[in-house]
Amino acid sequence: MSDSSLEEVEPVAIPAVDDEAPARVVREKAPDAPVYTNVRIICRPASLEPLKKSMNRIGITGMTVTNVMGYGTQKGKPEYYRGTPVEVTLLPKVQVDIVVSKVPVRMVVETAKRVLHTGHIGDGKIFITDVENVVRVRTGEEGYDALQSD
Repeated sequence: MSDSSLEEVEPVAIPAVDDEAPARVVREKAPDAPVYTNVRIICRPASLEPLKKSMNRIGITGMTVTNVMGYGTQKGKPEYYRGTPVEVTLLPKVQVDIVVSKVPVRMVVETAKRVLHTGHIGDGKIFITDVENVVRVRTGEEGYDALQSD
């Protein structure tokens, strides 16, 4: 493995229904390895501008925004086409991906919750996952340096 902060460990058998399932290799980070976290926020399109402004205020310098479709508890909303009810199950949403290392993840989550909360169904979801490494393609920088603005 080219990343020296990761160590290869023995494969661990994962119980599965299918006996043909391959063994899974678990990688652990070295104790001094930097931590990168992806915070994925799914919200209403109208909430994007206030969310961007709030993230800027707490020091977030970059994000990726994608228009997506989906639904959760609300199961869509009733729409009418020429007076006839039409079932709409997928609603327009915005997916915001932010990779953080310096700004505390808890601060990002609490800020997003404060900005997005209306108390109504459809306020959104926040997913938090670990990121193994970050690479800036243009310069080849990796890790923390790849996340910084030029």
